[in-house]
Amino acid sequence: MKSKIVVLAVLAALVLTTGVYAGGNKESGGLTIKPGVLTIGMEIGYPPMEYYGPDGKTPMGFDVEMGKAIAAKMGLKVEFVDVGWEGIFAGVEAAKYDCIMSSVTITPARLDAHNFSKPYVSNTLAMVLLKNSKITAKTPMECTGLDVAFQADTTADYYMEELAGKGLKYTPRRYEKVMYCFDELQLGRVDVIVTDLLVAYDYVAPANNPFEMVWTSDDPEIFGICMKKGNNDLTAAVNKALDELFADGTMMKISQNIFGMDLVTAARK
Repeated sequence: MKSKIVVLAVLAALVLTTGVYAGGNKESGGLTIKPGVLTIGMEIGYPPMEYYGPDGKTPMGFDVEMGKAIAAKMGLKVEFVDVGWEGIFAGVEAAKYDCIMSSVTITPARLDAHNFSKPYVSNTLAMVLLKNSKITAKTPMECTGLDVAFQADTTADYYMEELAGKGLKYTPRRYEKVMYCFDELQLGRVDVIVTDLLVAYDYVAPANNPFEMVWTSDDPEIFGICMKKGNNDLTAAVNKALDELFADGTMMKISQNIFGMDLVTAARK
């Protein structure tokens, strides 16, 4: 999903530290900004990938658990930096944090601008309606005349812009965070949502939820860990950690715990 664009301004970040050493008190050998710490930038507001727990302070989700596991494999502590999406890529290039783990889709443009790890999870787009909605559209291509909500500067945003370029007439409703899209749909202020399948599933899975998923794209996306352009040593170290986590079953376990399914194997092929 979060196929997001680079901007020049970096929003102020809230730093939250979690995790412990697992594998010894090793120094990072110059790989990381802070000795002994892997600092990870993420927009913590994108469940089930990254979000705050019930206390409103503790980061949770797939990327959070993967970030902890990667740092542990590298013998490092982990520190999460909550940063606005619109500034997240500029932040890694400015060395505000070592890497980005925030549902970042690997695209050719991003590969030109940044270093990326190997893929670690697969995804696609989905469309969500309210249950028993009077909306008859069952695909984004059928959303003529509708208010379509999505998070700004994401893959969903780009996808809907592409449809607009092909002649689809709809009203785009862009929001800073994906959770606002679901709030607005439930309040009846928008007609449909286009978002990541992983996000949509998290909202439609609970019993008695008010939402239903009516469409998924056939085009897969893969997420990677984004690093500063030219930071090849850190990229190699992160890839080594990912390989080990996949080989020892940790990635699969995290996927099953968070999603209830295997969303890592296909991305690793």
